[in-house]
Amino acid sequence: MEQLIGENKWKYLQLHQNEMDRIKQAIEQDDCTNGWLEQVQENKTNCLRVGCLENGEKVIKGSLIYKQHFARERDNKIFHFYLTTDKLVTINLEMDSREPLWQLERAKNAVDGFLLLLGELMNEMLVEIDQFEKALKTLIWSVRKRNETGILELVYKRRHELLVCKNLLIPINEVQMAIEEINLHGDGSEEIFFATGKRMERAMVLLNEYEHELDSIINLEEVISSHRGNEIMKTLTVMTTIFTPVMAFGALWGMNFKHMPELEWRYGYGFSIILIIISTLLLYGYLKIKGWTGDLLKGKKKGSFFK
Repeated sequence: MEQLIGENKWKYLQLHQNEMDRIKQAIEQDDCTNGWLEQVQENKTNCLRVGCLENGEKVIKGSLIYKQHFARERDNKIFHFYLTTDKLVTINLEMDSREPLWQLERAKNAVDGFLLLLGELMNEMLVEIDQFEKALKTLIWSVRKRNETGILELVYKRRHELLVCKNLLIPINEVQMAIEEINLHGDGSEEIFFATGKRMERAMVLLNEYEHELDSIINLEEVISSHRGNEIMKTLTVMTTIFTPVMAFGALWGMNFKHMPELEWRYGYGFSIILIIISTLLLYGYLKIKGWTGDLLKGKKKGSFFK
């Protein structure tokens, strides 16, 4: 579908990947463009090319993954674009709403129109970031309320989702930088260029801040896990030490030698029990005085991070 938009009647063509003949007719071809057309046919990953046509006109062409499923690598949406000052060609671009199309009427040229489309993509991404913020807030309080080992799995799941969002945002930001690099927006609206840039900047700042929050949660979980491991090893060590007299005397009197004087003692059984109890208590007292038992026998407060 080809449209003439705005007062300056700049061209906007919405094409599909299968319409390769129309795509070739709509654009000026050179060595760089041929490589981009191969990318269009393969339809797999991001790319960006900045060049100049034979008539001196500046052009930007590339491919952008603008939607990505968090769990499935190949479940994504990619569109391709060809942009000059007065012509915009998009291939396989599917917007969730029709709002961007009527907004294009206020664009002075194709660059403004493309920036408006990028701005709408950023709006959709910001909605997903808001949902991510809600999930992150739940996760932050789950660390305190539940404090389970499964929380760490959720933390890294959220971290992966954040990386996917940043992976989508970086190429879009690169396109905006390329437009500024060659001053392709020079005759367009500074307001549209500024607003789209600020929207990208806002998304990047949010993602960076959430990344810092997740790093803090990960550090907290690592400290908690390390403390738990140390407490478990400490408990096992203390318990093994305390029951050493039981094991030692049990092993001694469990021998089957023929000549063992204790076997003939009348009160040997009671004496052995008393000896084991006294030696165990003495050993526990020694550990307690030295402070080696710590707070192992103390109850943990409700809501404690280290319970």
